[in-house]
Amino acid sequence: MPLELKTPSTQTTPAKRLQGISLGKKRSSLSSKDRMFFTEQLALLLETGTALHAALKLMKTQMENPAMRDIVDAIALDISEGMTFSHALSKHSQLFSTTYVSLIAASENGGFMHEVLVQLLEMEEKREQLKSTLSSALSYPGFLVFFSIAVVIFVLVVVFPKFTEMFTKIQDRLPVSTKFLMAASDVLIHQWYWVCGILVGLFMAGMYWLRTDAGRTWVDQFKLKTPGIKSIFIQLYLLQVMRVMSLSLGNGVNIVDALKACSDVVDNKIFQQFLVQVEETVQEGNGIAHGFRQSEIMPELAKQMITTGEETGNLPKVMARIADFYERELGKKVNKISKMAEPVMLIVMGLVVGLIVSSLILPIFQLSSAAM
Repeated sequence: MPLELKTPSTQTTPAKRLQGISLGKKRSSLSSKDRMFFTEQLALLLETGTALHAALKLMKTQMENPAMRDIVDAIALDISEGMTFSHALSKHSQLFSTTYVSLIAASENGGFMHEVLVQLLEMEEKREQLKSTLSSALSYPGFLVFFSIAVVIFVLVVVFPKFTEMFTKIQDRLPVSTKFLMAASDVLIHQWYWVCGILVGLFMAGMYWLRTDAGRTWVDQFKLKTPGIKSIFIQLYLLQVMRVMSLSLGNGVNIVDALKACSDVVDNKIFQQFLVQVEETVQEGNGIAHGFRQSEIMPELAKQMITTGEETGNLPKVMARIADFYERELGKKVNKISKMAEPVMLIVMGLVVGLIVSSLILPIFQLSSAAM
């Protein structure tokens, strides 16, 4: 059954279409799910033999997101005016990364766009799966932290005030923990606006500092130099880079362009500097393996496998294996940390509750003893 194309009833000028895309509100509504839907639908239509322009016009009618609909319409318009598909995509960098555009450009020249779209979709799905794994592994420890704080605040604001008048009779004999909790309770009840103001001020100041170059550099260094977590971030960045490099090199993108595209994937200046150093090494004719061997943060396994892949001419395949290996290792490590965090948090909660209970019970025993 032939595909039925729907055309809009009214025509708009290219300027108006692009003006609609530039609105900040519409940009903010775009997500990776929109890109995945776009990639999947386009791959399916091209596989059925639909021409690129006709596929885009048909996809426009299926887009529920108005911002995405405008982008697809603008891309279709650019293609109808003779622009290449990759060039049209590059005008919408808020949605299509340099890696995405480079791979589409390579597929246009080689005539295998459908295959590249399928590979891009698989890479997006693996990235979303990794995000879901990390989120689910860290959600329960995060809930325990929030619940613990809520319990402490409830006890200090609701429970402790009921005993304050009683405890004032033995003020000089109260344990240090009870005096401290009474003072904290008094501050939360009578000076809560100062507490909230200070916390909000510290939060806003911290967020502002993190947006500065010094703040971002400190965070990036913290991720890659702190024992216990640096291996997690190195594996995360490495599997992202290897995934993009494998896909790029396997579809005809040269190493230098592939390395440049990886800078858009990794959100860490320190790691990006490493990629720049590898790029310079490649341009000097020493090969990508030489650049990896010079790095102090790269795992030895990755160095050895990349060296083997370069020597045998199977870099794309080897890099895909590295990405798969570190994706599995990262999932295992995060799950292990999550399982270790649960009993630790329960112990901490038990200690906090025990401290609060003892701070209430001990003074009551002292009062009972004095009354006898």
